[in-house]
Amino acid sequence: MKLTMAIAMTGMAAALLTAPALAQDVRPNDVKQDRKDIRQDRRDLGGDRRDIRQDRRDIQQDTKDIRGDRRDLSADRRELAADRKAGDKDAVKGDLKDIRADRKDLNADVKDRRADAKDLRKDRRDRRQDRRDLRQDRRDLKADQAAK
Repeated sequence: MKLTMAIAMTGMAAALLTAPALAQDVRPNDVKQDRKDIRQDRRDLGGDRRDIRQDRRDIQQDTKDIRGDRRDLSADRRELAADRKAGDKDAVKGDLKDIRADRKDLNADVKDRRADAKDLRKDRRDRRQDRRDLRQDRRDLKADQAAK
């Protein structure tokens, strides 16, 4: 028991004595690199913010397009009902063609909006990661400066 305790204490003493020597191994290049990393992380955050703003604008535009397509589709359906009531077969054919085209536009706009929402989520994840990287780089810089 005394032997294991003595070995443990010796190991702890050795670790405590060598820790300051290890901390002195900080080079000026480390601090310089940390500052460089921080600047790059800030640039990345700015780019992520711009991407998020653009994605939001794209989603808004897609939403407006979807609303317009739905209004067009509704108007085409009303025209179809009126032409069927009037018995005009050629107009009914044209209205059905317009409805198909409007549905196709609507589906394309919905698909675009989904893709833009996916991009927005990805950009938000990137921004969160860049924030973490920036915090970590700041911690590294503090640690390197403290170790000098």
